[in-house]
Amino acid sequence: MACCVLQITGLVFGGVGMLGTLAATAMPQWRVSAYVEANMVVFESIWEGLWMDCISQLGLRLQCKLYDSVLALPPPLEALRALMCLAVLLAIVAFLVAIVGVKYSHGVAFLLTGSLVLVPVSWTGGGIVRDFYDPAVPAPLKRELGAALYVGWASSALLLAAGAMYCHVWSRPAGFGRAPPPSSQTPAAFRPPPFPGIGRAPGGAAPSCPLCRAPRPSGGQGW
Repeated sequence: MACCVLQITGLVFGGVGMLGTLAATAMPQWRVSAYVEANMVVFESIWEGLWMDCISQLGLRLQCKLYDSVLALPPPLEALRALMCLAVLLAIVAFLVAIVGVKYSHGVAFLLTGSLVLVPVSWTGGGIVRDFYDPAVPAPLKRELGAALYVGWASSALLLAAGAMYCHVWSRPAGFGRAPPPSSQTPAAFRPPPFPGIGRAPGGAAPSCPLCRAPRPSGGQGW
């Protein structure tokens, strides 16, 4: 029963983590404009994602533009794209394998997917925090952590948890936690020792004990 609960929970965590990985990859809110000056009047917000950048004006109008050239992108952004695309593909494969029920494969696949999601998300978050506290970076270029990073961290945690659950289930020995089948025979340690001659006589007579019977005298009358 406990194994079934772990498998179902791992499948749910893996499915939610897969959807979160897809959402984090597509969302443009990886880097969000930060306003550190107290007297600044904010009319628009800048979002920077893996595939596009967007400008939100007072939360009423949103303009997004895809990056013009793939070859013109900076190398770190290309690496982030490759890792997230690989994580999405592996998350889908791991979820399908978990549904089919291939032993050991889905647990390792979920663990690998969670690690792949964690690397680009943490890399981007670390760079944002470093630039935010760097006095050499101008205030208009400072960024904050976007919603896509939090979605990525949550998805990575769910995928890692799903992989750990499946690995725990398949690493347990067969029959672990199950009660032994009931036996109809009395254990040998509790069986009374057999005594020769004790039992019922043929024909259903009363039990006879040769050790308790007195010998009959030969040639005399009976008692």
